[in-house]
Amino acid sequence: MADYIYSMETRLTPDQQNGVNLVQEIARHAGLNLYLTGGTIRDLITGFPIRDIDLSIQGNPLKLQKELEKAGISVQGVDEELRTLQLLMPGNVRAELNMTRAETYDKPGKPPAVTPATINEDLRRRDFTVNAMGLSLNPGSRGLLLDPFNGVADIEAKVLRVLHSYAFLEEPVRLIRATRLSARFHWPLEERTQTRYDAAKENNYIEYLGKRMIGYELEQLAHEDDPLNIMRALEKEGWLKVLHPHWTMGKIASGDVGQLVKTRQMMNELGYSVETGPIVMYFLTSRMSDKDTGEIQRMIPRRDFVDKWKRLESSAQELTKKLTSKEAGVPSGAWKILSQATPENILFLSLTVRQQAVDQKLKNFFGKWRQVKEKLPFPEMAELRITSQLPEYPEITEKACLLLMDGKLRSHSEIMNFLKPYEPPPPPPPPAPKRGRAKAPAAAGAAEAVVPGKRGRKPKGVATPVPAPVSEVPSPQIAQQANSPATKVTTKQAGTPAASATPAVTKKTSSLEKPAAKKAATNKQTKPAKKAVAKKTAPAKKSATKKAAVKKPAARKPAVKKPASKKPSRKR
Repeated sequence: MADYIYSMETRLTPDQQNGVNLVQEIARHAGLNLYLTGGTIRDLITGFPIRDIDLSIQGNPLKLQKELEKAGISVQGVDEELRTLQLLMPGNVRAELNMTRAETYDKPGKPPAVTPATINEDLRRRDFTVNAMGLSLNPGSRGLLLDPFNGVADIEAKVLRVLHSYAFLEEPVRLIRATRLSARFHWPLEERTQTRYDAAKENNYIEYLGKRMIGYELEQLAHEDDPLNIMRALEKEGWLKVLHPHWTMGKIASGDVGQLVKTRQMMNELGYSVETGPIVMYFLTSRMSDKDTGEIQRMIPRRDFVDKWKRLESSAQELTKKLTSKEAGVPSGAWKILSQATPENILFLSLTVRQQAVDQKLKNFFGKWRQVKEKLPFPEMAELRITSQLPEYPEITEKACLLLMDGKLRSHSEIMNFLKPYEPPPPPPPPAPKRGRAKAPAAAGAAEAVVPGKRGRKPKGVATPVPAPVSEVPSPQIAQQANSPATKVTTKQAGTPAASATPAVTKKTSSLEKPAAKKAATNKQTKPAKKAVAKKTAPAKKSATKKAAVKKPAARKPAVKKPASKKPSRKR
């Protein structure tokens, strides 16, 4: 299922996908099951271009006509007997919405008796196995392929096979369709199908062919990618005279049809979506009489198709008058006129034009004038912030191109002078970052708190030094640092005992606020432990005694600071 969903999303054009989604949404609201069927599935699997969208719905599609028109889908034809709608979706997408039905033929060539049926019965009534497939578009089974007659295998084998023995007898138009599909895909008929084809041709089953089905085949000829190849195959089999008695290859403007195919391909590469069906029919019947052409037009069921065919010459004459007017005297004026014209009118006029001036303007429109846009200095425009993100960008580039076409902008400096007034103002500067109180690091606060000689309250968040246990003895390295000249100098400059400066030497000595020697004098129980440590580390003993000697002035501290007691405010 996932493979066919991916194929449908990638093989359908965006316009075709949007049209299918519109019909799918309408069918879902109506509670009806919708399927993608027929030639659409065949072209989806084979990789050939998908020309038309064939949709089948389990219900009456005529009841959905108003909803389809509200969604922007034009209903071009209605077949009340078969309950079929001919649709033209946005983007010139042709589609057919028919009811899933069963058909019963009383006599060869007569219209069948139609009854509503399931999707499986609808696939059973079709012509060839490659056309008897369906793809579910319903939420519960979206992407499920229905292939009751193994059409995928025939696609891989590249053969055409009828579904049953009476296929050509019930619908003689299938003889013409078999020839047309075989010529388009270059697929031969399967062996039994070829036998039945020859028998139907020998027994002249084609005489039971109805005019309604002839009109359908006539329109299909107009949408072929290589109509000349199809016409030759039909004439070889004798079916061209069946479509119209006076129709031969001599009545076809073969040169114009060949040029039409080339010009259509060029316009497709330029991004134009052209409906070439009416133009193809114009050249296929250009050498027939008006009476014969009128008969062919009356047999085609799509009236909008016929109306476009009839208006081709008058529309081309109107466009010719505009291109020869004073407004089109400058290249920019002719460009505007052709840009506003429909692609079909431009294509038809380019194939039938007789005036050299008009022909030159059409050639410039497809070639020279389109190259003018490449002269724009896009890097400098980006520096001026004139980019596609600017809302006025299309208008600015259009004005610049028109001036370049007319020769009013010739040098690079002139182009830059034209573009500079359109430079947008610079973007505002980014807002300044919000400033707040900077939090001092905890380590800096702790160091500042233990510096001797400074008065004031201790900053918050600074931990009070914890006295070291009695058993801890400073290491020889710490003792050496305590006795170093730098430490003594600091002590003298601060005017305080050296013991108060030792905690600021390293983090390891922060727990030695109270000297170990002083604690040893007050606690006699710790003397054996201290001696044991002193024996192992002799330098530590000396440092401890020196610390005790340095710490002696701490006992005189109250006597020295007696005069300060007269000023209680300072003491606080």
